[in-house]
Amino acid sequence: MVTIDQEKCIGCGLCAADCIALNIEIKKEKAHVGAECLQCGHCVAICPENAVAIPEYDMADVEEYEQESFQLDPENVLHAIKFRRSIRSYRREKIRQEDLAFLLQAGRYTATAKNNQDCCFVFVQEELGGLKDRVWSSIDALEEKSGGQADPQWRPYISFNRRRKTDPADDYLFRDAPAVLFITSAWPLDAGLAAQNIEMMAASLGMGVLYNGFLARAAEADEELKKWLGIEGRQIRACMLLGYPDRQYRRTAPRRAAHMIWK
Repeated sequence: MVTIDQEKCIGCGLCAADCIALNIEIKKEKAHVGAECLQCGHCVAICPENAVAIPEYDMADVEEYEQESFQLDPENVLHAIKFRRSIRSYRREKIRQEDLAFLLQAGRYTATAKNNQDCCFVFVQEELGGLKDRVWSSIDALEEKSGGQADPQWRPYISFNRRRKTDPADDYLFRDAPAVLFITSAWPLDAGLAAQNIEMMAASLGMGVLYNGFLARAAEADEELKKWLGIEGRQIRACMLLGYPDRQYRRTAPRRAAHMIWK
């Protein structure tokens, strides 16, 4: 529940004007909170006197706004977007823990529908071998059960598995990435937005990612695997391979002309 320090409050009305739930009103030149609240934090962020708090959250995590640290150069941002590549070849180097922490924060602070903050982020690095074993065992079982007549959507997985068995160095599904990230959410867009912010943060850290729909689908279909991951009952909405690229791209890739309508 939002609390307002009445000693600090100057009754400016900014919090009330910015409250999406219309849950704050000014009475006797002081702000007061009603019963319903999304706990979105707009009131905390906008108060000029730092009089607002949400005790359920970690208020020590709140940072003061500084214009110079927030200003983004539009051309640099556009270049970062244009130069991004899906990375399918990684250095055999573990991701530094401090880099993983930056990725988590980028996902955690992404906007969510109705401030539900429902995304769960599962980073698999230390136990990546165990993840691979479970995925391949699941595909083995699928192939055996199908008797060679697997559903078309699973045929690529059987092909990946056969390639791996023929050549153990062929890691087509995991691309020899040092880490995998699964993002779960009841809201698909929330997970997608978080994944995009994580990718941009990864680029700033000299990392690259590959969105892996094949792996996301395989994990989502295996309840035992989800239980092992600690996300039983949740829906996997995004899956990303993570690591430091071992290739350097020297220019942007061409794109088709934009499909656009100006009105």
